[in-house]
Amino acid sequence: MTKIVFLHGFFASGSCVPALALKEAFQGKAQVLSPDMPLHPQVALDFVFSICQKECPQLLVGNSCGSFFAQIVASVMGIPALLGNPYFEMTHFLLPRKGPQQYKAPRRDGCQNFVIDDALINEFAQLQATQFDHCTAVGKEHIWGLFGVNDTLAHYESLFLQHYTHAYHFPGGHTPTAEEVKAYYAPLAQKLLNVEL
Repeated sequence: MTKIVFLHGFFASGSCVPALALKEAFQGKAQVLSPDMPLHPQVALDFVFSICQKECPQLLVGNSCGSFFAQIVASVMGIPALLGNPYFEMTHFLLPRKGPQQYKAPRRDGCQNFVIDDALINEFAQLQATQFDHCTAVGKEHIWGLFGVNDTLAHYESLFLQHYTHAYHFPGGHTPTAEEVKAYYAPLAQKLLNVEL
């Protein structure tokens, strides 16, 4: 069966609303894997690489910080990807949010609390500096962006278009609702799955 890996946003988890909605949209058509992402960016990136090496997905779908990781992995491994509201400069997101935090969706390990500190921000800064190093001509056509017109958090469509060709829009905010995932994310994901590499 076709496999899709969904990568959630920074405060979310693999059981977040967009992940569950994507699973529902592809029920009977594709297996959607939605793991909980590790907090630290290099650990998270290595984790996604290991999943892709093991599961050989035909598509990556990300949202926000998940799209940040999806872009890197998709570029390196040559996997098509749909980047929902990609947050390419996570340091800008994290700096005003330093201190104790909680995940907004339940995690499988039961750990809901974490801390944003300077060390974590610096780790993201290092990864940001090289995130587009593996862009290719094939990736330019097979890594697509989906941008909410009412997104008040991430504004990276222009940066996306410096590296990639296909940008789409939906009438939503930064985190899509279940209905928006089914109406906009899922059809584009299906379209990407049908594109020949």
